[in-house]
Amino acid sequence: MRKTKAFKEAVAETLAELARRGVTLAPATVEDTIEKQVTTVAERLGVQVRSAWRYFDASATADRLAQSVASYEESSGEKGVGQAPMPPIDNPELALVLAGVPDSLAQTGGDLYAVIVNVAVNAWMAGHIHGEDGCTGCDGSRGDVGHDWEARMRMIGELQPNISKWFDRDVWTAAVNDAGYTVTRR
Repeated sequence: MRKTKAFKEAVAETLAELARRGVTLAPATVEDTIEKQVTTVAERLGVQVRSAWRYFDASATADRLAQSVASYEESSGEKGVGQAPMPPIDNPELALVLAGVPDSLAQTGGDLYAVIVNVAVNAWMAGHIHGEDGCTGCDGSRGDVGHDWEARMRMIGELQPNISKWFDRDVWTAAVNDAGYTVTRR
């Protein structure tokens, strides 16, 4: 289905309708939604998929997707969910996570999935480490500095004395480029 002209046009029309509504979604999300809609219509009406296209409406699909996004944002806001709090600038662990991206790109041969997993795991661990004071399962797991977060930050600062450079976008981009990669939008 995804290789058909009708499908490609439906995706393009729906993305354009979403843009008119000020909603940005990944094309893959729109593609999955449209595929599911058209397949469901075909199954319920007992018709072939190519016949189900006559029931497709890009504007209505964009309305439902926009409403879904708005509903999610509203419910998340009510529960205090939203933008994760950022650590303070010059946070040593955040600097290490940022500094690890160029190395990870080079080590994985540019495997962006592996780099993202590496960053996510390191960020998760940094958050866990910060909260280890209340984690009974972590007793004795941090070595000499134990659960003293401030001592850990000092230790990282001693190992990486120029931490603040990783908070400069140009320095980070140069390091990624030095690793042989660049990030560009298609």
